Amino acid sequence: MNKIHVSRRFVQCATALSLAIASLCASASAEKPGDGVKVTPIFPPIAEERFRGEVAMEGLRELGYKIQEPKETEYAVMMVALANGDADFTVHLWNTLHDTFYQKAGGDKTLVKAGDILPGVLQGYLIDKKTAEAHNITSLTDLQKPEIAKLFDVDGDGKADLTGCNPGWGCELTIDHHMKAYGLEKTVNVNRGSYFALMADTITRYKAGKPILYYTWVPQWISGVLVEGKDVVWLPVPKTDLPGGNNSVDTMYQGKNLGFAVDKVVAVVNKDFAAKNPAALKFLSLVQISTDDESTQNLKMQQGENKAKDVTRHAKEWVAAHRAQFDQWLQASRDAAKQ
Repeated sequence: MNKIHVSRRFVQCATALSLAIASLCASASAEKPGDGVKVTPIFPPIAEERFRGEVAMEGLRELGYKIQEPKETEYAVMMVALANGDADFTVHLWNTLHDTFYQKAGGDKTLVKAGDILPGVLQGYLIDKKTAEAHNITSLTDLQKPEIAKLFDVDGDGKADLTGCNPGWGCELTIDHHMKAYGLEKTVNVNRGSYFALMADTITRYKAGKPILYYTWVPQWISGVLVEGKDVVWLPVPKTDLPGGNNSVDTMYQGKNLGFAVDKVVAVVNKDFAAKNPAALKFLSLVQISTDDESTQNLKMQQGENKAKDVTRHAKEWVAAHRAQFDQWLQASRDAAKQ
């Protein structure tokens, strides 16, 4: 074999090897369109809301993205951080409740809403069913009556004690508005602090057979401990009256006006990041968890499985249980990267 033939053989082999490597790289790239791209999530500091974030991060990792340690802050600051590029995505915006936060951070000019992470979320006021039936309490405005309000008095001042939500969550603004709108400032105290610590006290009171009055949202573990229709009942408002005057939103649930919009939780992505990462944007627009699944996971936390590693495990178990659907979301995300 002369040198020319050897040279040609070498070139052919080298070319074949290069094509094979290129094919493998293209295949790997198609499978992991986010390969090597760093992504910074941002979540609220509410442990019970970490689960959906862990599910989202699982999917992005499978797409090749390199997930950084999530930042934690309250919702309004979260939107500003996303708008400024200090973080890339969250899966925690209540579409209606937090709209003011979204708009003040620049709205659609700087951010992108992506999909319905958690559809059909509810919030409102509840009281124990026993007291509701014994005293014919059917509306939040019944608390205007001193004799009714006194039933829920915890600290002895004659006013009803309502377990409210934490400052910075957004719901506290609506609750404060309701106290004025429904004429309850003279007969109701709204207690704030650490919500879940206050709710632990509320549950203890209920177990002791005492009347309870509280704000909550669904999904989360409280609805598994104080079961609506069995232990407690929603306390409706006479008419929709929300901060900002947008009273055309749907606030009805099973024939009752809860006073809060029937809402959904959406993903929010920094606009520049979304433009550069169509696979990530597509995945975040598709991933969805049912309210029952999140409530079930939250109840596990309340029963002791509440460490970070537990929540991560819960997310992995959820992905495994929904593998076929999850793979469809991933493939659609890979396809989006090719367009």
